[in-house]
Amino acid sequence: MWRHGDVFLQAVESLPDGVRKLPHVTLARGESTGHCHRIKERGVAELFTAPSSTTGGGDLFLKVTGEKATLVHEEHGPIELKPGLYRSWIQREYSPEAIRRVID
Repeated sequence: MWRHGDVFLQAVESLPDGVRKLPHVTLARGESTGHCHRIKERGVAELFTAPSSTTGGGDLFLKVTGEKATLVHEEHGPIELKPGLYRSWIQREYSPEAIRRVID
């Protein structure tokens, strides 16, 4: 498992049913800074979203197809990912009002 700020990644064996390929490889956009958790290289990865009923909502799946893919963000060190499939989700926190996503 990897942590990149408020973004978590975990290696998985397969994609869940009903995923949809996204036209980008941005795992999360920074709400306060505008900085993005994204794959640096072009053409080495694909990003998929799963129906919320499958994963509970908000999970993405990253398929690294190149020799490596570098996850970058202006406020965190890069993480090199090997070829494979990864589930990605945003850290959540509890407050008395609701469980909410952590804002990076």
